[in-house]
Amino acid sequence: MTSVSGKTKNGFTYEGDYEHANSDRVTWTATYRQSGHFYGMRHGRIDQLMGVSISDVDDAVKDDIEATWTQPR
Repeated sequence: MTSVSGKTKNGFTYEGDYEHANSDRVTWTATYRQSGHFYGMRHGRIDQLMGVSISDVDDAVKDDIEATWTQPR
């Protein structure tokens, strides 16, 4: 399992983990906070990652974590 963290464009911090579900897919889970207070948790999956570098997978996971939190459903 790999850990990631960051800050969303709307001011929430997140801490998350992801793991490879198979050779071209990762699943992730993230917890969101603002000013130290818990605001929520989300999970997701990214497909079609065959041959993608580790740093690009990290970036893709961070982008998906942010999009899941900031974009309306």
